[in-house]
Amino acid sequence: MSSATTFFDFEPVDKKGDPFPLSSLKGKVILAVNTASKCGFTPQFKGLESLYQSIQSKHPDSFTVLGFPCNQFGGQDPGSNDEIQSFCQVNYGVTFPVLGKTEVNGDNASPLWEWMKTEMPGIMGLKRVKWNFEKFLISADGKVVGRWASTTKPESLEETILKEIEKAKAGNKGGEQAKLS
Repeated sequence: MSSATTFFDFEPVDKKGDPFPLSSLKGKVILAVNTASKCGFTPQFKGLESLYQSIQSKHPDSFTVLGFPCNQFGGQDPGSNDEIQSFCQVNYGVTFPVLGKTEVNGDNASPLWEWMKTEMPGIMGLKRVKWNFEKFLISADGKVVGRWASTTKPESLEETILKEIEKAKAGNKGGEQAKLS
């Protein structure tokens, strides 16, 4: 989908292999993360869930985390989609959406991940994802506005995400006022 201009133009697959239209999340700030169940960074699921719950309590329906399981880094997410879902819920109480397994690099990389890497290249302009739990922040209008390495703890992003939500709310108020006048 080379004509895509926003995050919301894509339809990755859900845990059942069905299309998951990201357009259903339009207007929300999104933290997209490539996840793995058997990685040294796997405990970040707890931080991601805490971040998700904290922001949801302050701004219901304004933010979500989207997990994208990936087995490309050291074979650290070998399970089936059902096994991955169960692992996330049982071990970390994950309530945010975890979609179907995806590839983030290489010839079979998801078009969504290709687009995100192009929109916000990594250090020194590298377009590849370096490891599990790399994070992309998507604005409410579907633009990539941040990218962090695996070593960045999810909880440390709360202030940045809250600022992005405030920007979106301020933008919406302006739009509503324009419609009223």
